[in-house]
Amino acid sequence: MPYKLPTTATAPFCPSEVQGSVFVPPGAPLWKKILQFAGPGLLVSIGYMDPGNWATDIEAGSRYGYSLLFVVVLSSLAAMVLQCLCMRLGIVTGQDLAKLSNQRYAPWVARVQWILAEISIIACDLAEVLGGALAFHLLLKCSLLVGVILTAFDTVIVLGLQGKKFRDLEAIILGLIATIGLGYVVELALVKPHWPAVFAGLVPSWSALDSREPLYLAIGILGATVMPHNLYLHSSIVQTRAVKRDHAGIAQAIRFSRLDTIGALTLALLINAAILILAAAAFHATGHNQVTEIEDAYRLLAPIVGTGAAAVLFAVTLLASGQSSTFTGTVAGQVIMEGFLNLKIPCWQRRLVTRALALIPALIGVVVLGNGAVGQLLVASQVVLSLQLPFALYPLIRMTDDRALMGAFANRWPTRIVVWTLFVLITAANLWLVVQTVGWIA
Repeated sequence: MPYKLPTTATAPFCPSEVQGSVFVPPGAPLWKKILQFAGPGLLVSIGYMDPGNWATDIEAGSRYGYSLLFVVVLSSLAAMVLQCLCMRLGIVTGQDLAKLSNQRYAPWVARVQWILAEISIIACDLAEVLGGALAFHLLLKCSLLVGVILTAFDTVIVLGLQGKKFRDLEAIILGLIATIGLGYVVELALVKPHWPAVFAGLVPSWSALDSREPLYLAIGILGATVMPHNLYLHSSIVQTRAVKRDHAGIAQAIRFSRLDTIGALTLALLINAAILILAAAAFHATGHNQVTEIEDAYRLLAPIVGTGAAAVLFAVTLLASGQSSTFTGTVAGQVIMEGFLNLKIPCWQRRLVTRALALIPALIGVVVLGNGAVGQLLVASQVVLSLQLPFALYPLIRMTDDRALMGAFANRWPTRIVVWTLFVLITAANLWLVVQTVGWIA
């Protein structure tokens, strides 16, 4: 039974205490109502442009030019559909996916879900550690090991946000996304892509996937796009908006939140597409079709483009990507811990635990493998995320199908067909990616 959302005027950083904190009077103009629901999509979109996505996009662009650009588009469209399900679940029920899973499944099943969700957050944070460490390494010329250690200090940033309004966090994320977006606008202007070829790459082509290597990369892009913790996160943070608990109020909230979700994920799509386009224009078009490491991309940009500004911008956007993911990972960790365990701890403590667990494999990898650890560990983190995804997708789809839970807002038949098809395709693709990756490592 959904509960009525409170309307407190102030809110601390963590989402469990900010439900209904953003409120606009019923008679407000349309643009104010739209802005009322804008924000949660931005936090979710960060997961779609984190350092883990960079590796697959850079390799796809450098090896195959623009031909796999349509895969980025289709993966992003699938993500929009699934995130809209999460948004609708949270608004209609007044509860998030983690809480509902804890209520509806046997205790041991819920504990398994919680463990898998925590593993996905640690795997995602590992990618953020590696991305941030590499950015520090490139910008400060420090060793990669020192860069990894420097990423531990982002806990101080999270501590500084304690007690802030949730809108403050959304504003920070918007600023970081703007930094990434502006950086790539400038970089694309510098590399001058062949735009007719770019538009040709947007057209789906089975011939582009007719061999194992491009198919492997395409599935890697898909596997790195939809992340399990984002499903839990989105169903919670939409509740930071005050919603009138009647059919009309809920329908309006869903409508405006859908605009927020699609708009924010469109930004993520454009940035991911820009990464691939940059790699295709700078590397593939100049004969450098074996660029598979982020560091290699950084070092090649300056001599190819003719200015060191492109490489510096590349590193700055990488750092912004890692830091923005840090904030959303912290919030997702809170949502999962509170939902499955009913356990609340300060955000900075949650951040400290997650970052400590991510630092261990990062430090071991860098010490044992050196700089080559970045690419291998990034791939490994995406495979781990792929393994967790079906365990979050299945309950999400089942719950949004349930008319007893969702009432008139349950999935209709066209939606059911689309989302169950996506579930089968994503699960099969991720399993194939895992099998191929294990075989490659072996």
